[in-house]
Amino acid sequence: MDSTLWLIVAVVLALVAASAASVLLVRVFRTRRMLLDAGVPLQSKALFWAAVIYTISPIDLVPDPVYLDDIGVLLVALRMLHAAAARSGADLEKQPAESKSTSTDGTARVPPSQ
Repeated sequence: MDSTLWLIVAVVLALVAASAASVLLVRVFRTRRMLLDAGVPLQSKALFWAAVIYTISPIDLVPDPVYLDDIGVLLVALRMLHAAAARSGADLEKQPAESKSTSTDGTARVPPSQ
């Protein structure tokens, strides 16, 4: 294989990695509201922030020109955060209506007097 073909392969792989990283960046920004949600466990939030710090840090499992380890760590953290948010949302839906302290519009509900 000549050097032109290797250059084309390297550019294509770099574009694929850059597009995957940009998709992950968008997903990271969308998860901000989940991080503020009180129903999501602190462990899932901490795992997410640990993945972000790992991605930013210069210490990697695979050298920095290859971002596959960073992408993998962020994907695992995002999946776990989404799963924890889905579980907390399902737990909130299972509670009886009388035990919920807020209505659907976010205002505080007053229990009916008896």
